[in-house]
Amino acid sequence: VVLWASGFVGAKFGLPYAEPFTFLLWRFAIAALLLTLAAWIWRARWPQTGREAGHIALAGLLVHAGYLGGVFGAIHRQVSAGEIAIIAGLQPVLTALLAGPFLGERISARQWVGVALGFLGVVLVVFERIAPGQTDAGGYLFAAFALASITSGALYQKRFCSHMDLRSGGAIQFAASTLVMAAAAGLFETMSVEWSGEFIFALAWLVVVLSLGAITLLYLLIRHGEAARVTSMFYLVPPVTAIMAFAFFGERLSLLALVGMALTVLGVALVVVRSRQA
Repeated sequence: VVLWASGFVGAKFGLPYAEPFTFLLWRFAIAALLLTLAAWIWRARWPQTGREAGHIALAGLLVHAGYLGGVFGAIHRQVSAGEIAIIAGLQPVLTALLAGPFLGERISARQWVGVALGFLGVVLVVFERIAPGQTDAGGYLFAAFALASITSGALYQKRFCSHMDLRSGGAIQFAASTLVMAAAAGLFETMSVEWSGEFIFALAWLVVVLSLGAITLLYLLIRHGEAARVTSMFYLVPPVTAIMAFAFFGERLSLLALVGMALTVLGVALVVVRSRQA
């Protein structure tokens, strides 16, 4: 949870020095290179068929290119680290909803109440920032895209790629995401980078701690647990991110936003935490 939350802070540290897709291009390329090297040194198993490799690449595009592209795009458009974390923190709600048709899990009445509370909480958090002259509405579209991508990516990873080798599979996923970011940066950005100490630190942190560390932990958890229960830990990310954003950037949430955060945490908990009887 702490590692995942630090990603939002790391993104905000580095984005003043590079445009979002360019930043991710460097991040994914370095991660792909490091994992390819690791797979070669330890002689990791590579996919045996094009179909297997395709599933791995698609899951990676959703988890990496889709999710992080949305997060970085939202922060670049002035959505705060706390807000993007709260919106992305609805992942367990959507995972629980989609795990039924996709993985055969059932949704109870208590979980539907959680869905409603979680949605209400997000509305309260972003309500004040939607006013004219505040955050660009496109920032929230990026955030919604990030939420949809990480949710579908986690489910897809669980169903089709849960047994992939994390070294060779990760290399494929980051390589595919690198190609997508290269195209996006070439089309929509200048691809210039200001190589400051802050940017290098942020890039190194996001590559090593997030792309290699936190993602590996997530995949191991998905491999050994139910998708809905694994993602239940994500409801702790928004409060941790808000504390980090306050410590590093002085970001503050209003009383209304704090109430929304509490409702979001409660709603997600109702969705993903099993009852004692169950």
